[in-house]
Amino acid sequence: MRSYFESDTGFYYAVGAFTIGVFVAAVAALAAVGPSGVGTRELAGLVGGFVLFMLVYFVSITVHRLEESEDV
Repeated sequence: MRSYFESDTGFYYAVGAFTIGVFVAAVAALAAVGPSGVGTRELAGLVGGFVLFMLVYFVSITVHRLEESEDV
């Protein structure tokens, strides 16, 4: 397990998981502090944009792994 996190790809996955955790905590804090602060439309746009960003992030990690396996 340790060797997995010492690799570049493992580190990138850990950063992605941490980013998702921070985003979820921030949205939960926003909902707890001011539930009327963000409307449904704004929240859907925020979450949709974040999901799109994370999708591109994890696809780029996958491409990086494929490049490493092919020694390009």
